[in-house]
Amino acid sequence: MLEPTIDPAKLDEWARLLVTHSIGGVTPDDRVMIKGERIAWPLMERIEREVIAAGGLPDVCLVAPNNERGKVWSAAMGRGASEEQLARVPEWHRERYASMTKYIEVLGAESPSSYAGLAREAGAALAKADRPFADLRLSKRWVITLYPTPAYAEIEGLPLEEYVRFVVDASTVDPRPLLEAEKRLEPLFADGKRMEVVTFHPIEKRELTLAMSLAESIPVLSHGLRNVPDGEVFTSPDASSVEGELFLDLPVLNGGVDVSGMHLVFEKGRIVRFSALEGETQLAAIVGTDDGARRLGEVALGMNPGLTRALKHPLFVEKVGGTLHVAIGASYETCFERDPKAPGARERLEELAARGVLNRSAQHVDVVCDFRPGGCGRRVSIDGRPIVVENGIWVPG
Repeated sequence: MLEPTIDPAKLDEWARLLVTHSIGGVTPDDRVMIKGERIAWPLMERIEREVIAAGGLPDVCLVAPNNERGKVWSAAMGRGASEEQLARVPEWHRERYASMTKYIEVLGAESPSSYAGLAREAGAALAKADRPFADLRLSKRWVITLYPTPAYAEIEGLPLEEYVRFVVDASTVDPRPLLEAEKRLEPLFADGKRMEVVTFHPIEKRELTLAMSLAESIPVLSHGLRNVPDGEVFTSPDASSVEGELFLDLPVLNGGVDVSGMHLVFEKGRIVRFSALEGETQLAAIVGTDDGARRLGEVALGMNPGLTRALKHPLFVEKVGGTLHVAIGASYETCFERDPKAPGARERLEELAARGVLNRSAQHVDVVCDFRPGGCGRRVSIDGRPIVVENGIWVPG
């Protein structure tokens, strides 16, 4: 099998960034889960060494090639298991996730299409079974990165060497300077009450407006602490407030399938109609997962000017400077409470969920629209103040 060739010094640099910056370092009290497929082992091995050198305990979790992101069950279980089998999650699996203190996931697959063609009901069942473990991961210090593989190079339509160079260079640059640009937008999101996003439908030749409330939301500045590469300002809107229409033009890879040209119509917070120029069956499977998958859990602005190429993988395309993305599905609790474990925070989060402000779902799927020249994006504003793209990043207008 053809595998990428990456400079060992670059791998060391990448691993060190993930351990020392992204998860805030490691102490002897830390148990760090390092998850990924065998093909990503060259980077995983170096992360393991960094954790050991810092005195922590590495928990290396190798993922089967037919298991998207190491979910609790594989595609084979989705296709052949009964509902009763899917419900029998081993207790040791739960204990393993509960015992870790920090989490590093290395995306990158030998066969990203292993989930393609999975029946909607099976996909929903797999997502539901995995959600408790995704929530456990999100409650710890975590980071996700992408290892370049031949299969992903093929999906992107790039020669392997060119693809590897782009991914590695983007993933080893110091993400901390992104923070200064993101801070300029923080007050708008923190004080704002209403956000409007205007996009253009290229087939129907008309502008679409989507509005949502940010009145109870907290902005999060993302500069290498959760994703590498990184660069976004994101929050979770009041899921019940979302109203209007949105067109999303950039292709996004989901379950091994390209989804692009999405048109979403919201009424009283719910997606009541949807379509896609490509991958509509996959979009239907996402939206049909559960009731929360008909609502939004995130809105964000891409802030990385160094990502000059919009790859299809969500980790990359959503960070491109001058893009905007929303997530179909679950909200982030940290977008309503800085510390969900603080006294009184759990009670408030449950109250927000009961009111439909905080959305809960087995899904969290990012979909992206392009506000750079030639894209479908037209205007973004918060409380009537425009936010515009200048020199590859979003700035207050």
